Amino acid sequence: MQKMALYFTSLGDGKVRCELCPHHCVLDEGQMGFCLTRKNQDGIMELMNYGQITSIAIDPIEKKPLFHFNPSDKILSIGSFGCNMKCAFCQNWEISQQMAPTKRVLPEQIVAIATERGSKGIAYTYNEPFVWFEFVLDTSRIATKEGLYNVLVTNGLVEKGPLNLLIQSIHAMNIDLKAFDEDVYRRLGGDLKTVKYTIERSLGCGIHVEVTTLIVPGLNDDKEQLENEFKWLSSLSRSLPLHLSRYFPNYKMSNPPTNPEELIDLYNMARQYLDFVYIGNLWDMRYENTICPDCGEVVVKRQGYDVQITALDSEGRCKKCGRKIARIF
Repeated sequence: MQKMALYFTSLGDGKVRCELCPHHCVLDEGQMGFCLTRKNQDGIMELMNYGQITSIAIDPIEKKPLFHFNPSDKILSIGSFGCNMKCAFCQNWEISQQMAPTKRVLPEQIVAIATERGSKGIAYTYNEPFVWFEFVLDTSRIATKEGLYNVLVTNGLVEKGPLNLLIQSIHAMNIDLKAFDEDVYRRLGGDLKTVKYTIERSLGCGIHVEVTTLIVPGLNDDKEQLENEFKWLSSLSRSLPLHLSRYFPNYKMSNPPTNPEELIDLYNMARQYLDFVYIGNLWDMRYENTICPDCGEVVVKRQGYDVQITALDSEGRCKKCGRKIARIF
């Protein structure tokens, strides 16, 4: 049984227009949207992925990656299929760029699994959660009532109305800022202005936000553009955590992996503007540990997903100087 989408407009002559993201797909009868999750069925936009789960696991919250929200937690993580961007370097293309095999679940079942497994929250991840909007909305509302927190791992490509509705039951987000250039975003099927709004709006609503930029050689590694990104993020909050992640060839992109020295140079540049910068996929503790910017104390040590909280109190403050470091739910 399919469910009707929340955000669409009937245009007459059997056509419908999706209002979930900036693509605003106009669909004829029987046509599927850009994201592979919405279809015009008899003049109604129906969901192809409501409750359709492709992936479920208990993950370290650092894998999202979230380093400043409940460090060292293990969180129930779920995903479906579909995405509203077409990144040639996608790491999860098997479920984001095609309709993958699924198992049907109900929101109440996901909340029950999280509770039974001792998870304090649910992460909507693996594929793009905004194209799974209605199921994420229903599940996150139930989870919040049951005292669980909700995490989105997202590209941030969503219209203002759906964003403002969903973030009422979201507690933390990692948002991919894929480039700081509108032309690059258009090549990837996205829109930089929309993603910037998602970051600003979410921060302004008190949601814990961390940002990830995958550094892809020849695509988004221009140092001037990246410095502009770091400056912009700093203008929102110097304490906003940034993850600079090393790219490896995948899906349709065969560019060589990011040079580690280039990543370290970008890390040092970003540290001029932001207090908390990390390098992902390099597996070097020097760029994974959380260090208090006020007193220099190492408050969280990380080696991959081996996480040790060394000088962080129960309220997320540095034990040495009292600086607020992490959000504890």
